[in-house]
Amino acid sequence: MKRDEIADLAAFVVVAEEGSFTKAARRLGIAQSGLSQIVRRTEERLGMRLLSRTTRSVAPTEAGERLLATLGPMLHDLDAAVASLSDLRDRPSGTIRVTTVEHAAKTILLPGVKQLLRDNPDIRVDVTIDYGLADVVADRFDAGIRLGGEIAKDMIAVRIGPDIPMAIVGSPDYFRIHPAPTSPARLVEHKAVNLRLPTSQTVNGWRLMRGGRETRVRLEGQMTLNTIDLIREAALDGHGLAYLPLDMVQSDLERGDLVQALAKFTPSLPGYHLYYPNRRQAPVAFRLFVEALRYSQ
Repeated sequence: MKRDEIADLAAFVVVAEEGSFTKAARRLGIAQSGLSQIVRRTEERLGMRLLSRTTRSVAPTEAGERLLATLGPMLHDLDAAVASLSDLRDRPSGTIRVTTVEHAAKTILLPGVKQLLRDNPDIRVDVTIDYGLADVVADRFDAGIRLGGEIAKDMIAVRIGPDIPMAIVGSPDYFRIHPAPTSPARLVEHKAVNLRLPTSQTVNGWRLMRGGRETRVRLEGQMTLNTIDLIREAALDGHGLAYLPLDMVQSDLERGDLVQALAKFTPSLPGYHLYYPNRRQAPVAFRLFVEALRYSQ
């Protein structure tokens, strides 16, 4: 294959990933009209349409999706190989894109990279908060942070935190109207402030011990939210019971603004893990990032 044909295919990948000729042209640093010609030339050479175009959007056709699935990872590996040359420079550099949940970001990620970023001013960390089970390859993240047990088997997983004590809490006003449950079975008498999981569009199940075995419980409630910060606020306002990390509500419990229930039935969650695909030539910045977060028991 000729070099200009390879460059044309790389341009197609950028358009398909961005879903926009305007954004892709900006990313590539070329004129939008020139980029349109490149994609049209590629389609003519292959004899098939790769992109469906409307006045508002650009999306890969079936042929385009197949080509993108093959070329995308190859080109990103090439980018990583070039970025790994920063090992030869005096100062590591590059942007590390991470998908995580807010509790992990607050308790582990931000404290963990504080010194790393101070020592390496050319390293950047781009964080996206998302409770979905992100596909780090398809979504072009360098790594993700999720609970142990939630990570795909084909990923490299590095433990970055201890197990997480959890708490079921409610406000004193709520418990004055709804007496605190004395067993998991009594939770059916209560309403919850739930966390919506975007991947499944269901509410998060609470992990409880019943009869010596762990089980998942889902409660009904009038309020469903997508961040645990808002769930804590809703619990403080008396909207129902909340299932939250104990460290997040510890000060509320000490002040008496929240009351814990079913403590002996609430097991800890497995600790957070950093996960990422196998990278044979990981840039030095990424390796430093992993080491900064690695958990030592």
